[in-house]
Parts: sequence; structure tokens; C-alpha cells
Amino acid sequence: MEAMGWGDFLVVLACCAATMLVCRTVPLFALKGRQLPEGVERALGFIPPAAFAALVANDLLSPGMFDAGLWSAAAPLVAAGVVALVAWRTKSLLWCAVSGVVAYALLTLV
Repeated sequence: MEAMGWGDFLVVLACCAATMLVCRTVPLFALKGRQLPEGVERALGFIPPAAFAALVANDLLSPGMFDAGLWSAAAPLVAAGVVALVAWRTKSLLWCAVSGVVAYALLTLV
């Protein structure tokens, strides 16, 4: 197999950059000044929490999470439960972060 040369690499890089630019800017300019239907706006509102949940789930759940034992896998899940409870009660990102760090630190000492 032959290695990719700099010319080929620059072509691929330029194509990727152009595609990303088009995919990110065309919808912005196409929808500028237009009112979206309420259902579409509500559906788009679910994207940030869903993306955040996917990132958190990726860190909390892994195929080999129970390899080191039950408590090693349960500690982050219990800390996440504490954070969910604090988030539900306070709706404060600061208190969620503080409670998550403290809960995880205490659970690792047990």
C-alpha cells in the first residue's frame, strides 16, 4: 500500500473543510429571518440535552466496567445519581459539579 502524498492529503483536507463549512453555514443563511414551526423548534431544543447525555453515558457505561469489580463500576453511577438529584432540586450547574466531585471522592474512599 502506498502512503498518501502531501498533495492528496491537501485535497482531502480541502474537501473536508469545504463540506463542513457548507453543512454549517448553508442552513444558517437559508433559515435566517424565518420562523420555524413550533414542533420543529421544540424538537431542536432536545438536541443539547441529548448530546450531553450521550457524552455522560459514554463516560459512565463501558463494556468492561465490571472487570475491576462491582464497586468500581457502581461508584461513578452512584455519583451520577447524586448529581441528578442535586440537578433536579437546585437546577444549578455549579452545585451539580460540586456535588458530583464530592460524591465521587467520598465513594472512592469507601
